[in-house]
Amino acid sequence: MSIVDKGKEVAQGIAQSVMMKAVELAPGALLPGGRPDPLIRRQHGHIGKPVSRVDGPLKVRGAAPFAAEIALDGMVYAALAYSTIAKGRIVTLDTGAAEAAPGVVLVMTHRNAPRLNPLPRFLSGDKAAAGDDSPVMQDDRVRWNGEPIALVLAETQEQADHARSLIRVTYAEEPAATSLPTAALPTADGCEVGTFMGEPLRAVVGDADAALAAAPHKVEAVFTTPGHNHNALELHGATLVWRGDELFVHDATQAVAHTAWSMAQVFGLEETQVHVSSPFVGGGFGAKGLWQHQILAAAAARLAGRPVRIALSREGVYRIVGGRSQTEQRVALGADADGRLTAIIHRGVTPKTRHSPMPEPFILPTQSAYAAKTFALEVQTCYLDMVANTFMRAPGEAVGTVALECAMDELAEQLGMDPIELRILNEPEKDPLSGRPFSSRNIVAAYRAGAQRFGWDRRNPVPRSRREGDWLVGMGCATATYPYHRMPGGAARITLDAAGHARIDVAAHEMGMGTATTHTQVAADRLGLPLEAVTVRYGDSSLPGVILAGGSQQTASVGLSVMMAHQELVGELLKLAGNDSPLAGLAADEVECTDAGLRKQDEPGRFESYASILARSGRSELVVEGKAPMPLETMHWSMHSHGAMFCEVRVNAVTGETRVSRFLGSFDCGRILNPKTAASQFRGGIIMGLGLALMEETQFDGRNGRIMNRNLSDYHLPVHLDVPEIEVIWTDIPDPHAPMGARGIGEIGITGTGAAVANAIHNATGRRVREFPITLDKLL
Repeated sequence: MSIVDKGKEVAQGIAQSVMMKAVELAPGALLPGGRPDPLIRRQHGHIGKPVSRVDGPLKVRGAAPFAAEIALDGMVYAALAYSTIAKGRIVTLDTGAAEAAPGVVLVMTHRNAPRLNPLPRFLSGDKAAAGDDSPVMQDDRVRWNGEPIALVLAETQEQADHARSLIRVTYAEEPAATSLPTAALPTADGCEVGTFMGEPLRAVVGDADAALAAAPHKVEAVFTTPGHNHNALELHGATLVWRGDELFVHDATQAVAHTAWSMAQVFGLEETQVHVSSPFVGGGFGAKGLWQHQILAAAAARLAGRPVRIALSREGVYRIVGGRSQTEQRVALGADADGRLTAIIHRGVTPKTRHSPMPEPFILPTQSAYAAKTFALEVQTCYLDMVANTFMRAPGEAVGTVALECAMDELAEQLGMDPIELRILNEPEKDPLSGRPFSSRNIVAAYRAGAQRFGWDRRNPVPRSRREGDWLVGMGCATATYPYHRMPGGAARITLDAAGHARIDVAAHEMGMGTATTHTQVAADRLGLPLEAVTVRYGDSSLPGVILAGGSQQTASVGLSVMMAHQELVGELLKLAGNDSPLAGLAADEVECTDAGLRKQDEPGRFESYASILARSGRSELVVEGKAPMPLETMHWSMHSHGAMFCEVRVNAVTGETRVSRFLGSFDCGRILNPKTAASQFRGGIIMGLGLALMEETQFDGRNGRIMNRNLSDYHLPVHLDVPEIEVIWTDIPDPHAPMGARGIGEIGITGTGAAVANAIHNATGRRVREFPITLDKLL
């Protein structure tokens, strides 16, 4: 049976499986541990439907308030001056001309800045939001090229920018490590095994080097990926004001509760004295955490006694907001005569800074992607004097899959096997390293369905065999993978009023992914209400929960929190119903929510509306709060989202220009809660992956550590004409061990995409390019 025939058979099987599972377990009808949830109707109206974004009309009218658009009375504007050396000490800092410039209210430097406590590093405390604990304008030291050395406040932004240009500074420079080749030498100071999320980036199973040497088939190659900078549509910005000893921050952040706690630590306040709101965020991707600009603006606002708006320029984002660090990865694969892997070796080096603990953890996807008899995985880290690296969409997996999946394509070619069949042959039955069973893994189904939909049978495995005029045409594939996460601290509050309207309060974030929309659907189905009767309030540190919009885990964390609050609500409603209700004597697990009320599951006549229950109890509303239990799922199961990525490229045989002509992502991410917002998330990740493959690259000047392409003219990203029609499909098979049956989807799209493009380029041209991005000069 061909791959395409198998694809048709599997696609029919998926459809039948989904129908059966919909009967057995309604979407969203799962409690922690996979227990069926008796409190939700089995016939659903909203979950799984393509509901349009509830905040869409507000955004298209331009009425959605972003952090740097909020106006406060008496507000002044901030501008930052940045260092121009990588390491050293400030010798002279002349601010006289700036202070005398029109409209200037304050010039703040290390000489007059308030004394501040160190920034807590991310995950160093329960709620830390910062990725860099460098002193914030506390001394005359310079730690990277671009570190803020002065802040100007003025009555207008133009006046602040002008005054900043008048500041004069001299330095005593010191030797700095500004390039990976020199910092990664064996004799370099500080080379060590990296850690990520508290775990060492090293795993050994058996003797992989010996197994590789003995393998009849093997590939070994070195892949390099450059640094990447964050370029969200919305620039980083904040509007701040002190009211007595309380600090109010309107911030572009994906961590409101974490930012409030961290700012309190820096300024020596109680957490309740810092209030952070983030009503809308124009893209985050890991960068919208706590950086120096919010702290400096808050310090200056306190000195000046005025509200402050700080909005970084695009160059400013490059100067002080971290990105993805560069990698050098060696992948070696050994296989037996049948193509079964006997050795997987994935080692390499990536830089970090002395004030940020995070390297680029590129071995993460290799830990669970394929079965093999032996493994040797390790990330070595070295220190550079540069802006701190940080989370960037799928940290580790985005670039780790580039190396692993390109190597798998090379091995398939050597074996004379179809690359999809090689991957399927090496599917693990359980997690290769931990031995834990997979919670749900349907990547083979995703591959079969994707191959059939994409027309994989039309691919000629012989490179450079298809030509249309000057264009060489090729097809490639790769596996996408990203782990399921759910962090502790989830909580939500439900307020149900006598009119039958419910408000969900949760300290979540809306960065364009459809958070409010999806959880309006989830809450409406759980409560048995129409969509218009549910409001989700989010983006404020005063709301319940300590939830981070990162790691593709916000939906699971919020969803489970709402589920817990819903259980509390049903229990309280039954208490209020009392003995005069048709529900008298019923326990929570005997009722379900439907038609704006409660009814006995097997006796539809035993029903009472929410309005009736509240009216008889003399209540105008009922408020409950629920807390999600500790995230213990991954202690028992290996949990990952997966995808099969298919790419068709056209490479000009004369110029080397590459155009992606078709792309398809076939995903296995559990239950898809909203197909419309999910498709947008998948496509967005894929587009970011196209940039990773073909154009995105931070260019450092190795002489002084300065980022040279610090604007969107020189830092290339995909634009409309670079992006083909992208098709996305999914298995939609609920994961019985994830809240609502859904795993994360925000980051899976970028993983595997770079390798699928590279493998398609090889099929088109016969050229293996292992240095990313694959620019046209590498194909001439």
